[in-house]
Amino acid sequence: MRPWLNPISSKVYRVSLLPEDCLAIAFWTRNPKPLLPHLDFLEQQGYYFYFHFTIIGYPKAIESHNPPIEVSIETFQKLSRRLSPDLVQWRYDPIVLSDVTPASYHLERFDLLTRQLEGYTRRCYFSFVDFYGKTERNLGKVSQTHGIKFQRPSLEEKSRLLQQLHDIAEPRGIKLYSCCEDALLGMGVEKAHCIDMDIIKMLRSDSDLGLKAAPTRQDCGCVEAVDIGAYETCMFGCTYCYATNRRDTALKRSQDHDLEDTVLWRPQTLRGVDLATKEGGKKQKKPVTPSPVFIQPTLFD
Repeated sequence: MRPWLNPISSKVYRVSLLPEDCLAIAFWTRNPKPLLPHLDFLEQQGYYFYFHFTIIGYPKAIESHNPPIEVSIETFQKLSRRLSPDLVQWRYDPIVLSDVTPASYHLERFDLLTRQLEGYTRRCYFSFVDFYGKTERNLGKVSQTHGIKFQRPSLEEKSRLLQQLHDIAEPRGIKLYSCCEDALLGMGVEKAHCIDMDIIKMLRSDSDLGLKAAPTRQDCGCVEAVDIGAYETCMFGCTYCYATNRRDTALKRSQDHDLEDTVLWRPQTLRGVDLATKEGGKKQKKPVTPSPVFIQPTLFD
Protein backbone atom coordinates (compact mmCIF):
# COMPACT_ATOMS: atom_id res chain seq x y z
CA MET A 1 0.00 0.00 0.00
CA ARG A 2 1.40 3.37 -1.01
CA PRO A 3 0.71 6.47 1.09
CA TRP A 4 -0.93 9.58 -0.33
CA LEU A 5 -2.18 12.80 1.21
CA ASN A 6 -5.75 13.97 1.11
CA PRO A 7 -5.44 17.21 -0.92
CA ILE A 8 -7.65 19.14 1.52
CA SER A 9 -6.94 17.73 4.98
CA SER A 10 -3.38 16.38 4.33
CA LYS A 11 -4.34 13.22 6.21
CA VAL A 12 -2.35 10.16 5.19
CA TYR A 13 -4.23 7.46 3.31
CA ARG A 14 -3.12 4.18 1.78
CA VAL A 15 -3.84 3.00 -1.74
CA SER A 16 -2.44 0.08 -3.69
CA LEU A 17 -0.95 0.93 -7.07
CA LEU A 18 -0.07 -2.68 -7.86
CA PRO A 19 -1.33 -3.55 -11.34
CA GLU A 20 -3.57 -6.28 -9.96
CA ASP A 21 -5.23 -3.83 -7.58
CA CYS A 22 -5.47 -0.85 -9.93
CA LEU A 23 -8.46 -1.22 -12.20
CA ALA A 24 -7.43 1.67 -14.47
CA ILE A 25 -5.61 4.99 -14.35
CA ALA A 26 -7.16 8.18 -15.71
CA PHE A 27 -4.48 10.75 -16.51
CA TRP A 28 -5.58 14.41 -16.52
CA THR A 29 -3.00 16.53 -18.31
CA ARG A 30 -2.11 19.48 -20.52
CA ASN A 31 1.17 17.91 -21.57
CA PRO A 32 1.55 14.11 -21.57
CA LYS A 33 4.65 14.38 -23.74
CA PRO A 34 7.09 13.47 -20.91
CA LEU A 35 5.08 10.30 -20.25
CA LEU A 36 5.00 9.00 -23.83
CA PRO A 37 8.34 7.11 -23.63
CA HIS A 38 7.06 5.24 -20.57
CA LEU A 39 3.75 3.94 -21.94
CA ASP A 40 5.31 0.66 -23.07
CA PHE A 41 6.64 0.08 -19.57
CA LEU A 42 3.25 0.77 -17.97
CA GLU A 43 1.55 -1.67 -20.33
CA GLN A 44 4.22 -4.30 -19.76
CA GLN A 45 3.65 -3.98 -16.02
CA GLY A 46 -0.04 -4.67 -16.55
CA TYR A 47 -1.57 -1.20 -16.16
CA TYR A 48 -4.62 0.01 -18.07
CA PHE A 49 -5.10 3.72 -18.64
CA TYR A 50 -6.70 6.50 -20.64
CA PHE A 51 -6.19 10.25 -20.92
CA HIS A 52 -8.06 13.50 -20.49
CA PHE A 53 -6.00 15.97 -22.51
CA THR A 54 -6.79 19.70 -22.23
CA ILE A 55 -6.14 21.94 -25.24
CA ILE A 56 -7.67 25.40 -25.50
CA GLY A 57 -4.93 27.87 -26.37
CA TYR A 58 -5.95 31.03 -24.56
CA PRO A 59 -3.85 34.22 -24.74
CA LYS A 60 -0.79 34.35 -22.46
CA ALA A 61 -2.57 36.67 -20.05
CA ILE A 62 -4.94 33.79 -19.25
CA GLU A 63 -2.72 30.72 -19.84
CA SER A 64 0.81 31.93 -19.14
CA HIS A 65 2.97 28.82 -19.38
CA ASN A 66 1.10 26.17 -21.38
CA PRO A 67 2.86 24.39 -24.25
CA PRO A 68 2.42 26.07 -27.65
CA ILE A 69 -0.84 24.95 -29.19
CA GLU A 70 0.96 23.44 -32.19
CA VAL A 71 3.02 21.26 -29.86
CA SER A 72 -0.09 20.20 -27.94
CA ILE A 73 -1.89 19.20 -31.13
CA GLU A 74 1.12 17.20 -32.33
CA THR A 75 1.38 15.45 -28.94
CA PHE A 76 -2.35 14.70 -28.95
CA GLN A 77 -2.14 13.12 -32.39
CA LYS A 78 0.90 11.06 -31.43
CA LEU A 79 -0.76 9.84 -28.23
CA SER A 80 -3.96 8.94 -30.07
CA ARG A 81 -2.02 6.96 -32.69
CA ARG A 82 -0.21 5.15 -29.87
CA LEU A 83 -3.39 4.28 -27.94
CA SER A 84 -6.73 4.87 -29.66
CA PRO A 85 -9.08 7.80 -30.36
CA ASP A 86 -11.39 6.19 -27.80
CA LEU A 87 -8.75 6.48 -25.05
CA VAL A 88 -7.69 10.10 -25.53
CA GLN A 89 -10.49 12.45 -24.47
CA TRP A 90 -10.17 16.09 -25.50
CA ARG A 91 -11.02 18.71 -22.88
CA TYR A 92 -11.94 22.19 -24.10
CA ASP A 93 -12.35 23.17 -20.50
CA PRO A 94 -13.14 25.59 -19.05
CA ILE A 95 -14.72 27.99 -21.49
CA VAL A 96 -13.82 31.53 -20.43
CA LEU A 97 -15.69 34.40 -22.06
CA SER A 98 -14.16 37.88 -22.04
CA ASP A 99 -13.62 40.84 -24.30
CA VAL A 100 -10.48 39.11 -25.69
CA THR A 101 -12.07 35.64 -25.78
CA PRO A 102 -15.66 36.33 -26.92
CA ALA A 103 -17.91 33.74 -28.54
CA SER A 104 -16.33 34.48 -31.93
CA TYR A 105 -12.89 33.65 -30.50
CA HIS A 106 -14.11 30.26 -29.29
CA LEU A 107 -15.81 29.45 -32.57
CA GLU A 108 -12.60 30.17 -34.48
CA ARG A 109 -10.39 28.30 -32.02
CA PHE A 110 -12.80 25.35 -31.81
CA ASP A 111 -12.94 25.10 -35.59
CA LEU A 112 -9.13 25.01 -35.75
CA LEU A 113 -8.84 22.36 -33.04
CA THR A 114 -11.59 20.08 -34.34
CA ARG A 115 -9.98 20.16 -37.80
CA GLN A 116 -6.66 19.10 -36.27
CA LEU A 117 -8.15 16.51 -33.90
CA GLU A 118 -10.63 14.94 -36.33
CA GLY A 119 -10.04 11.20 -36.29
CA TYR A 120 -7.87 11.44 -33.18
CA THR A 121 -10.65 11.64 -30.57
CA ARG A 122 -14.37 10.91 -30.31
CA ARG A 123 -15.25 13.18 -27.40
CA CYS A 124 -14.89 16.78 -26.29
CA TYR A 125 -15.52 17.51 -22.60
CA PHE A 126 -16.33 21.08 -21.64
CA SER A 127 -17.57 23.30 -18.85
CA PHE A 128 -17.85 27.05 -18.39
CA VAL A 129 -15.53 28.60 -15.85
CA ASP A 130 -16.83 28.65 -12.27
CA PHE A 131 -16.13 31.86 -10.39
CA TYR A 132 -14.89 30.33 -7.15
CA GLY A 133 -13.28 32.76 -4.70
CA LYS A 134 -9.66 32.13 -5.74
CA THR A 135 -10.61 32.01 -9.42
CA GLU A 136 -12.37 35.35 -9.17
CA ARG A 137 -9.36 36.84 -7.36
CA ASN A 138 -6.91 35.61 -9.99
CA LEU A 139 -9.08 36.74 -12.89
CA GLY A 140 -9.45 40.07 -11.10
CA LYS A 141 -5.66 40.46 -11.12
CA VAL A 142 -5.64 39.76 -14.86
CA SER A 143 -8.30 42.43 -15.33
CA GLN A 144 -6.19 44.96 -13.43
CA THR A 145 -2.93 44.07 -15.19
CA HIS A 146 -4.16 43.55 -18.74
CA GLY A 147 -7.48 45.40 -18.80
CA ILE A 148 -9.42 42.26 -19.72
CA LYS A 149 -13.11 42.21 -18.82
CA PHE A 150 -14.47 38.76 -17.99
CA GLN A 151 -18.09 37.84 -18.59
CA ARG A 152 -20.62 35.69 -16.74
CA PRO A 153 -22.76 34.34 -19.58
CA SER A 154 -26.40 33.49 -19.06
CA LEU A 155 -27.75 30.00 -19.65
CA GLU A 156 -29.20 31.22 -22.95
CA GLU A 157 -25.83 32.58 -24.05
CA LYS A 158 -24.07 29.35 -23.09
CA SER A 159 -26.63 27.25 -24.96
CA ARG A 160 -26.35 29.40 -28.08
CA LEU A 161 -22.57 29.04 -28.14
CA LEU A 162 -22.75 25.30 -27.51
CA GLN A 163 -25.13 24.78 -30.40
CA GLN A 164 -22.59 26.45 -32.67
CA LEU A 165 -19.73 24.37 -31.22
CA HIS A 166 -21.82 21.22 -31.71
CA ASP A 167 -22.44 22.12 -35.35
CA ILE A 168 -18.67 22.44 -35.85
CA ALA A 169 -17.75 19.22 -34.03
CA GLU A 170 -20.43 16.79 -35.20
CA PRO A 171 -19.38 16.56 -38.88
CA ARG A 172 -15.86 15.77 -37.65
CA GLY A 173 -16.98 12.85 -35.52
CA ILE A 174 -16.58 14.58 -32.15
CA LYS A 175 -19.41 14.58 -29.60
CA LEU A 176 -19.77 17.21 -26.87
CA TYR A 177 -19.97 16.18 -23.19
CA SER A 178 -21.00 18.64 -20.49
CA CYS A 179 -18.98 18.33 -17.28
CA CYS A 180 -21.05 19.17 -14.16
CA GLU A 181 -23.52 21.38 -16.03
CA ASP A 182 -26.68 19.34 -16.61
CA ALA A 183 -28.65 22.45 -17.56
CA LEU A 184 -26.75 22.35 -20.86
CA LEU A 185 -27.67 18.79 -21.83
CA GLY A 186 -29.64 18.10 -24.97
CA MET A 187 -29.39 19.29 -28.56
CA GLY A 188 -26.46 16.94 -29.17
CA VAL A 189 -24.74 17.56 -25.81
CA GLU A 190 -24.44 14.54 -23.50
CA LYS A 191 -23.61 14.21 -19.79
CA ALA A 192 -19.92 13.77 -19.04
CA HIS A 193 -18.62 10.87 -16.99
CA CYS A 194 -14.94 11.74 -16.71
CA ILE A 195 -14.23 8.58 -14.71
CA ASP A 196 -16.32 6.64 -17.18
CA MET A 197 -17.68 3.14 -16.72
CA ASP A 198 -17.94 2.58 -20.48
CA ILE A 199 -14.30 3.50 -21.09
CA ILE A 200 -13.14 1.30 -18.21
CA LYS A 201 -15.24 -1.57 -19.59
CA MET A 202 -13.54 -1.04 -22.93
CA LEU A 203 -10.17 -1.34 -21.20
CA ARG A 204 -11.09 -4.12 -18.78
CA SER A 205 -13.42 -6.52 -20.50
CA ASP A 206 -11.77 -9.18 -18.32
CA SER A 207 -13.08 -7.66 -15.08
CA ASP A 208 -16.37 -7.61 -13.21
CA LEU A 209 -16.45 -3.89 -12.50
CA GLY A 210 -19.28 -3.20 -10.07
CA LEU A 211 -18.27 0.46 -9.70
CA LYS A 212 -20.81 2.77 -8.11
CA ALA A 213 -21.67 6.33 -9.04
CA ALA A 214 -19.60 8.70 -6.88
CA PRO A 215 -20.15 12.35 -7.89
CA THR A 216 -17.58 14.78 -6.53
CA ARG A 217 -19.86 17.83 -6.91
CA GLN A 218 -23.26 18.79 -8.27
CA ASP A 219 -24.08 17.24 -11.66
CA CYS A 220 -20.85 15.18 -11.67
CA GLY A 221 -21.29 11.87 -13.48
CA CYS A 222 -18.14 10.03 -12.34
CA VAL A 223 -17.98 6.57 -10.82
CA GLU A 224 -15.94 5.88 -7.68
CA ALA A 225 -12.22 6.58 -7.89
CA VAL A 226 -9.29 7.79 -5.80
CA ASP A 227 -7.64 11.12 -6.60
CA ILE A 228 -3.95 10.94 -5.65
CA GLY A 229 -3.07 14.43 -6.83
CA ALA A 230 -2.15 17.51 -4.81
CA TYR A 231 -3.17 21.14 -4.91
CA GLU A 232 -0.64 23.87 -5.75
CA THR A 233 1.63 21.60 -7.81
CA CYS A 234 0.85 22.64 -11.39
CA MET A 235 3.19 25.27 -12.85
CA PHE A 236 1.26 26.17 -16.01
CA GLY A 237 -0.15 29.30 -14.40
CA CYS A 238 -3.71 29.21 -15.80
CA THR A 239 -5.52 32.09 -14.11
CA TYR A 240 -8.86 30.24 -14.04
CA CYS A 241 -7.39 27.18 -12.27
CA TYR A 242 -9.30 25.66 -9.35
CA ALA A 243 -6.40 23.58 -8.04
CA THR A 244 -3.53 26.09 -8.02
CA ASN A 245 -4.01 29.48 -6.42
CA ARG A 246 -0.50 30.85 -6.95
CA ARG A 247 2.04 29.71 -9.52
CA ASP A 248 4.97 30.77 -7.34
CA THR A 249 3.72 28.34 -4.67
CA ALA A 250 3.73 25.53 -7.23
CA LEU A 251 7.26 26.51 -8.32
CA LYS A 252 8.46 26.39 -4.71
CA ARG A 253 6.89 22.98 -4.16
CA SER A 254 8.51 21.71 -7.33
CA GLN A 255 11.92 22.93 -6.13
CA ASP A 256 11.38 21.23 -2.76
CA HIS A 257 10.15 17.96 -4.26
CA ASP A 258 12.17 14.83 -3.46
CA LEU A 259 12.26 12.54 -6.50
CA GLU A 260 12.47 9.55 -4.16
CA ASP A 261 9.35 10.56 -2.24
CA THR A 262 6.02 8.79 -2.72
CA VAL A 263 3.96 12.00 -2.71
CA LEU A 264 4.03 15.21 -4.76
CA TRP A 265 4.27 17.52 -1.77
CA ARG A 266 4.43 17.36 2.03
CA PRO A 267 3.33 19.97 4.56
CA GLN A 268 5.98 21.01 7.07
CA THR A 269 4.42 18.79 9.74
CA LEU A 270 5.18 15.68 7.67
CA ARG A 271 8.76 16.51 6.65
CA GLY A 272 11.00 13.59 7.52
CA VAL A 273 8.06 11.38 8.53
CA ASP A 274 7.85 7.81 7.21
CA LEU A 275 4.38 7.90 5.66
CA ALA A 276 4.29 4.10 5.46
CA THR A 277 3.90 4.02 9.23
CA LYS A 278 1.93 7.23 9.66
CA GLU A 279 -1.62 6.66 10.89
CA GLY A 280 -4.27 8.50 8.95
CA GLY A 281 -7.38 7.73 6.95
CA LYS A 282 -8.85 4.37 6.15
CA LYS A 283 -7.07 2.01 3.81
CA GLN A 284 -8.42 1.73 0.29
CA LYS A 285 -9.46 -1.87 -0.24
CA LYS A 286 -11.04 -1.89 -3.67
CA PRO A 287 -9.31 -1.63 -7.04
CA VAL A 288 -9.13 2.05 -7.80
CA THR A 289 -8.88 4.58 -10.57
CA PRO A 290 -6.48 7.41 -9.70
CA SER A 291 -7.60 10.72 -11.11
CA PRO A 292 -6.91 14.30 -12.08
CA VAL A 293 -3.69 16.04 -11.08
CA PHE A 294 -1.65 12.82 -10.96
CA ILE A 295 0.09 13.34 -14.29
CA GLN A 296 0.23 17.11 -14.58
CA PRO A 297 3.71 17.50 -16.12
CA THR A 298 4.98 19.73 -13.36
CA LEU A 299 7.01 17.69 -10.94
CA PHE A 300 7.51 14.92 -13.49
CA ASP A 301 8.78 16.85 -16.51
